[in-house]
Amino acid sequence: MATLAKADFLTSADLRAWQDAQWSRQRDWIAESSLYRRLWAGRRAPNRLDDLPSLPLSEKAMLRASQRDAPPFGDYLRADPRQAMRVHRTSGTTGEAMNLALSTEDAADTATVGARAQGAAGLGPGHRVVHCLNYQLWMGGFTDHTTLEATGATVIPFGVGNSEKLVRTIRELGVTAISCTPSYPAVLERTIAEHFPDLKPRDLGLDLGLFGGEAGLDDPAFRRRLESVWGFRARNANYGVSDVFCNFAGQCEQQIDLHFIGLDVLWPELIRPETGEALPWAEGATGELVLTHLARVCQPLARFRTGDIVVLTGLDRCACGRQAPRFRVVGRSDDMVVVRGLNVFPTTVAAVLGSFAPLSAEYRIRLAGRGPYDALPIEAELAPGEAGTPALADAVVRAVKREIGVAAAVTLLAPGSLPRTEGKTRRVIREGEGS
Repeated sequence: MATLAKADFLTSADLRAWQDAQWSRQRDWIAESSLYRRLWAGRRAPNRLDDLPSLPLSEKAMLRASQRDAPPFGDYLRADPRQAMRVHRTSGTTGEAMNLALSTEDAADTATVGARAQGAAGLGPGHRVVHCLNYQLWMGGFTDHTTLEATGATVIPFGVGNSEKLVRTIRELGVTAISCTPSYPAVLERTIAEHFPDLKPRDLGLDLGLFGGEAGLDDPAFRRRLESVWGFRARNANYGVSDVFCNFAGQCEQQIDLHFIGLDVLWPELIRPETGEALPWAEGATGELVLTHLARVCQPLARFRTGDIVVLTGLDRCACGRQAPRFRVVGRSDDMVVVRGLNVFPTTVAAVLGSFAPLSAEYRIRLAGRGPYDALPIEAELAPGEAGTPALADAVVRAVKREIGVAAAVTLLAPGSLPRTEGKTRRVIREGEGS
């Protein structure tokens, strides 16, 4: 294993010697990758981590091309294929599915770091947690299962589907925590209403909701509703980038920002997404998150663009005792919609819609053509028992203009008309992509 005990409680100065030692071993391992030999075109990997911006950025399209030309793992696979003890696939939400290989060391590091995030959220010995993510190849299924186990909790590997059976399982086994996507509780609420009419979600006795895979919990209204309906503490305990590291950030019990708890295995940077220019790693800075493996055997990556736009919210010691930097995900560069020159992300739209009690938490931004756009086309679903009126639609339009600064075209949809999903929910639908 290449992890450092309690790395999330160490200062950046305390970590630096460890990070430098890790990089001194990792840089040559990455440099011998066929993909990076092409990309770096004769450049040498720098000795100092601070000098990484001298190297070109790598990105998802390069990995896809590499796996198409050198299947199944691409020519950035550094280990002997026989060292791959587990294989996953990405969900393919934003493009072709990718094959992900983990060595024994890679898998152990992943479980250890992920357990820090789940533990920071409050999970540990004494909990019985039901894990409701897809076990069919997706890393969020089995690999997240191992992170839950590494906290000392008892794990029930339920997966997705058969929500009626899940409700019975929670009751019969005395489950105290659930691990799923933020949109999945809405599926369970419908199941409970249809098949258990005398039961309320909070009657299940869940103490902790551990979420990941989607945005949502950054919206205070959405979080308040979840906690009110279910009676549990809601935590984003599972932030990661599948191509890089399954789970390296999560919320603690003291505040709602994400702790970057993987600094012993990952080196982060911020860049300006439009230009690739390096930005300072400083409190208040906003940019695209770029990651470099400090420890990875099978498919090591350097200066990899995650596509996630983040803002650093704290570099000091948190009330929970962790020194790990805190950040929020503003949105994804591929979900960004430009409306009359302003960048709009689904998370900001969700925050506005969440302030309207007559609306459910479900919405879509449905785009026709490639843009640019003069107005943001929003489909907002009504809450059960609510009726849409022109006055409500106008009020939403005004709120979007006031809070985000763009014009909007709002369509109110009947309650329950938008699909609920057990996996990731797509909020931005572009013409030709389907729903």
